[in-house]
Amino acid sequence: MSRPYSPRSAPSPSSFIRINGKIRAREVRVVGDEGKQLGVMSLTDALNLARTHGVDLVEIAPNAVPPVCRIVDFGKYRYEQAKKEKESRKHQHASVVKEVQLSPRIDPHDLGVKTNHAIGFLCEDMKVKVALKFRGREMAHTEFGFQVINKFVENIAPWGHPDFQPKLVGRNINLMISPLPRNKRAKNPNDDDSRPQPPKAKAGDNGATAEVKPAKVKPPENPDAPKADNPPNQTGS
Repeated sequence: MSRPYSPRSAPSPSSFIRINGKIRAREVRVVGDEGKQLGVMSLTDALNLARTHGVDLVEIAPNAVPPVCRIVDFGKYRYEQAKKEKESRKHQHASVVKEVQLSPRIDPHDLGVKTNHAIGFLCEDMKVKVALKFRGREMAHTEFGFQVINKFVENIAPWGHPDFQPKLVGRNINLMISPLPRNKRAKNPNDDDSRPQPPKAKAGDNGATAEVKPAKVKPPENPDAPKADNPPNQTGS
C-alpha cells in the first residue's frame, strides 16, 4: 500500500485553528473579544453567543482542559497572529550567523570588501563569525594573522563588538562579533541615504534645464569673389 503524498511546504499555522462548528469539545472556556473571561459553558451556548455578536468562535488553546475559545472575528484574529509572527521574526536575526573568511596575506582592497560585507550583516542584526586560516609556513608568523584580525575589529567597531578575544585553534583564528544596539550603532554606509546625492536645482530654476543654442558659424569668405567698392564719402563741401 503506497503512502499518501506529503507536500514539501509546511501548512500555515492558521490551517490548524478550529472555528465555530469545527470545534470538537463539548464544553469550552470562553474569552471575550476584549480579553474578558466569560467562564465555562457548553459549545452550543458559546456558538450562540458568538452568533449574537456577529463574530466567530475561535479555539485558541486546544490542549487546555477545557479548551479555551475566543469570541472574535476570525479575519481580525489571523491579522493579529500574523503581526505577532512578524514582530518575533525581527528578533530572530540575532541568532543568524554569517561567516567571513580572511587570510594573513589578504590584500587591503579585499579586506575592505570583507569589512563592508560584515557591516551589512551587522546592520541587519546578524552575528558575524570571522575565520582566519594559516596555510603551510604561515604558521611560523601567526602575529601577522592577529594583526589582520585586530585591523578588522577596529574597522567594524562602530557597528559591532567581539564576544571574546581572538583565539588560535589549530591553524585557525576564530572570532565572533555581535551587532551593537540600534541606538548605539552607526548608520549603514551601504544604504542609499548615506550616499552623496546630486545637487538640487536652485530656487527659480523650476527644475528645468536651460536650452543651449548652437553658435552661428560665419561662412568663410571666397577670395575670388569681387569686393564691393567703398561708398563715396557724403560730406558737405
